[in-house]
Amino acid sequence: MDDAMWRAALVTEGDRIAAIPLAAFDAPVAACPGWDVARLITHLGRIHRWATAFLRGGESAAAEVARQPRPARTELPGWYRDSRDELVRALDELDPDAPADTFAGPGTVRFWLRRQAHETAMHRWDAQDAVSPGTAEPIDPRLAADGVDEWLTVFVPRFLGRGPGIPDDLSGYAVQFRCTDIDAPAWTLRLTPPLSVVEYGTAQSDSVVTGSACDLLLTAWHRAAPTPPAGAEAGQVRRVLDLVHVT
Repeated sequence: MDDAMWRAALVTEGDRIAAIPLAAFDAPVAACPGWDVARLITHLGRIHRWATAFLRGGESAAAEVARQPRPARTELPGWYRDSRDELVRALDELDPDAPADTFAGPGTVRFWLRRQAHETAMHRWDAQDAVSPGTAEPIDPRLAADGVDEWLTVFVPRFLGRGPGIPDDLSGYAVQFRCTDIDAPAWTLRLTPPLSVVEYGTAQSDSVVTGSACDLLLTAWHRAAPTPPAGAEAGQVRRVLDLVHVT
């Protein structure tokens, strides 16, 4: 993936979110218990505004976004589109390599371009699945594979560093993820206390999870069950996945 592809995904997937009809706003979102589509869109718009605030004013500015009032339902499509458009403008105005505050520590503008592309694609999938369960359009394979990489290299170490850490009986456990629909190197997540290591290509592992890039991404983000493996091995994989859980 490159900057142009991430930007295109942010715009295209955001357009799909903005086009969801008001009549669908009450549909429950399976991946986000207690949420309907309206709340999902509100969440995503706020995340766009939060990211824009990080880019323009840093972490202190981003903290102010939570205090902004929620839009009325009838205003939500336009409000969401404005949120996405302002984020795109901020990203376009800045050098992707320029330093930027991020929730994961010091980073660059490119971090936010990548993160917001994935945030938008995943929640577009959530919204379509809510409106018509089982028929959501798959996330583009290249974007999904990059999303798996982001999950492994950004979110897994972040959550391991903030939570109780790796359980003793999972210390050293390794799960390999293999795409079946695009030519991408396998990822092996090896739990090495206190954090984790990601190895690319062929590596020894305790479990192997295969599937399309989209299915692997949905599995990582708790939208789908890992397939295969089965039985006790699947239980271990699920425990590894459960180390990271965020909406």
